[in-house]
Amino acid sequence: MKRSIVLIGIIISFFIATSASAGPTGAETGLPLPRFVSLSSDKVNVRAGPGTRYPIKWVFVRQGWPVEVIEEYELWRQIRDIEGAIGWVHRNLVSNRRTLIITDDVRAVYEEPDESSPVVLLAEPGVVGKLDECDGRWCEIEIAGLSGWLLASHFYGVYANEKIR
Repeated sequence: MKRSIVLIGIIISFFIATSASAGPTGAETGLPLPRFVSLSSDKVNVRAGPGTRYPIKWVFVRQGWPVEVIEEYELWRQIRDIEGAIGWVHRNLVSNRRTLIITDDVRAVYEEPDESSPVVLLAEPGVVGKLDECDGRWCEIEIAGLSGWLLASHFYGVYANEKIR
């Protein structure tokens, strides 16, 4: 009997530890929070709350712009942009396709994940591209039809040490 209680306690502890380490997930989708997504339309109204009765705070006018989903409520997603601004958008206005924005300086995009490999292109701050995969340090990206590798710290749209396949 005592052995069974100890075994049950170990099993319960395992499940508590496993669920606690997994991190928060969205109540509607079960996907991780926060997570990066991109805007699926070239006109996205960002509202003060989760519904059309809330006023529009601002409007995004660029399809593919990366944002973070930080909360979910029914058909609405609370997002945070590159500048830290927060608002609500309808779920149909975001896509799980990963994109990026070049930050700070002109960035060299390399043929291979190695700074000694040939440069494929130079990307200016504010340029938006597609994010294909990341190994935690380097990410394979596409900008203007050209593919190459860029350090993850040189753009917005990926978390530190995030791996994407």
